[in-house]
Amino acid sequence: MNPMDRASSPSQAPHRAGFACFVGRPNAGKSTLTNALVGTKVAITSNRPQTTRHTVRGIVHRPDAQLVLVDTPGLHKPRTLLGERLNDVVRTTWAEVDVIGFCLPADQKIGPGDRFIAGELAAIRKTPKVAIVTKTDLVDSRALAAQLLAVQKLGQELGIEWQEIIPVSATGGSQVSLVADLLVGLLPESPPLYPEGELTDEPEQVMVAELIREAALEGVRDELPHSIAVVVEEMLPREDRPADKPLLDIHANLYIERPSQKGIIIGPKGARLKEVGVKSRKHIEALLGTPVYLDLHVKVAKDWQRDPKQLRRLGF
Repeated sequence: MNPMDRASSPSQAPHRAGFACFVGRPNAGKSTLTNALVGTKVAITSNRPQTTRHTVRGIVHRPDAQLVLVDTPGLHKPRTLLGERLNDVVRTTWAEVDVIGFCLPADQKIGPGDRFIAGELAAIRKTPKVAIVTKTDLVDSRALAAQLLAVQKLGQELGIEWQEIIPVSATGGSQVSLVADLLVGLLPESPPLYPEGELTDEPEQVMVAELIREAALEGVRDELPHSIAVVVEEMLPREDRPADKPLLDIHANLYIERPSQKGIIIGPKGARLKEVGVKSRKHIEALLGTPVYLDLHVKVAKDWQRDPKQLRRLGF
């Protein structure tokens, strides 16, 4: 009996593997859901729009399936060259995945941002779509029922056929495994695409940069987030360390657009930058499983969001 016959015999369900991505306006709960499914912090979460800049894949390993989550930047009406690039990345990703999860928060009425994204989704005919109503822990059952109906109606108006509409609270853990089951059911039959034990195929340097950037965004209440880029210049094991006491030296630059923003990031007597270092180092050590020495510097890259040459240099 050849292996192909065995895989499709009724006693053993075929193994499925493929790609899914979550879409939705900024702060719709996409990254939090990714982290809940993977069980490890991979996509950065921040309550500011436009914080997920790179396609970070989280990988859910199950005996019957492998679900690879592609975390795209939020789609929005572009105001800058960076915005246009991000939107191109999003559309390309949508066309290439096996299933799309459209995240809409339960505690906010469907708005123009949701309609804009749903309209773009409607244009991508082939990819199956699941509507995921997130943050259900923030509303009562009556408000949730109304939101589920509103999502159904949105699909009807735009000609989107939702495979499922599912309520979920990623922070409360409610329905998270059900989301995984639904997404897995829409994947093609395939052997695993990644070795077991991998959580992401994003280069470590990019993930480290994301963690530093997230720490830098916390507590900054003005327009700074859009103007921070982080580049990890080098990650090198410290020489002359015994094998049982390794140390990884990480040198990273935080780029901002204007000299006036430097003081905000550094803080009085460097306190803010120090805090960014302490916070991000904890996450980086957890991610890499090794002690880290983190060396951070703040640099000005004038108007980098509008300059194609600088965008390329900063990895966009």
